[in-house]
Amino acid sequence: MEQEQEQTDNTIDLTQLLQLCRRHIWALILWSVGLALVGWGIANFVISPKYTASAQILVNQKSNKNDPNTAYITQQANMQLVNTYKDIVTSHVILKDASDRLTNPVRVVKKAKPAKYKTTDNGRKVLVRKAQPAVIERDSKAYSVSAAQLAKSVSVATQQQSQVFSVSAKADTPEKAKAEANAVARSFRDQIPNIMNINNVTIVAPATNGVQSSPNVKMFTLAGFVIGLVLTFAVILIREMTNTTVRDDTYLTQDLGLTNLGHVSHFHVSSSFKLIKKNNNKPAAKREQRKRRRV
Repeated sequence: MEQEQEQTDNTIDLTQLLQLCRRHIWALILWSVGLALVGWGIANFVISPKYTASAQILVNQKSNKNDPNTAYITQQANMQLVNTYKDIVTSHVILKDASDRLTNPVRVVKKAKPAKYKTTDNGRKVLVRKAQPAVIERDSKAYSVSAAQLAKSVSVATQQQSQVFSVSAKADTPEKAKAEANAVARSFRDQIPNIMNINNVTIVAPATNGVQSSPNVKMFTLAGFVIGLVLTFAVILIREMTNTTVRDDTYLTQDLGLTNLGHVSHFHVSSSFKLIKKNNNKPAAKREQRKRRRV
C-alpha cells in the first residue's frame, strides 16, 4: 500500500522545474513582458499623476552673540522645538491662512504709509504728507483649496540635529503644488510670532515647480513583469501536476515500475499508396466468366 502511494505521489523536483521552465520559456517571456507593458500603460495613461513641491524653513531665535554658552543653549532649544513647529505647520490656523492666500494670491509691492503732520508754534497741526495706501499686485494664479484639503496634501519632514525643516505639498499639477507649499511656508512665517515667542523665521528655499511623485512608472512596470512571470509559471506548474497522460518511457519504467517491451514507430503513408488484391484461383475465375457469357 505504501509502495502504491509512493508511485502515485505526483511531485516535481528542482531538475524537473528547470526542464519545465526550459520547455515553456517563450510563454514565460511573452506573458511577463506583456504584463510589464500593461503596468507601464496603466502608470502612464490610466492613473492621474501627482506632483510634489517642497519649501525649506529655518527657525532661529536671536540670542546674545557675546555669550557662547547662551548661543549654544538657544541652538539646542531650537532643534528640540522643530517637532513643535511641525505640528504648528499642519494646524488649522496656518492652513486656513494658507487657503486664503491661495484664493487671493497678492503681494505687497509698497507698504502703506500714514499721514504726516507738523505742529506749528501756535499748536496747530499742519498736514505735511498725505497717507499713502499700500501697493498690492497679484502674485500668481488663484487656487480654491480648503484647509481640510491642504491638511491631506501637506506634509512636514524634519532632519536630526538640524533647525531646517521642509514643507511639502502634493497636487495635480506642478504649479499648484508649488503654490500650496509656498503659501503654507509664508503663512507659518507670518503667523508663528503670534503663536510663540519667535522672532526669526526664514524661508531658506522657496518651492519650485513640483516633480512627479506618483505613480512610480518603474515600480508599476516591474510589478507587471513579476506578476506575469509568477502567474504564467503557476499555470504551467498546475497543468503539469494535473496532467496524468503518459508522455515518455521514463514514467512507465521508473514511476510505474513496468517493463518496456518495445516501441511501435509511426510511419506516414503517401496518398498514392494502394493495396492490390492478388487472385490466386485464376482458372476457376475464367470458367466462371465463360458460364456467365453462355447464359
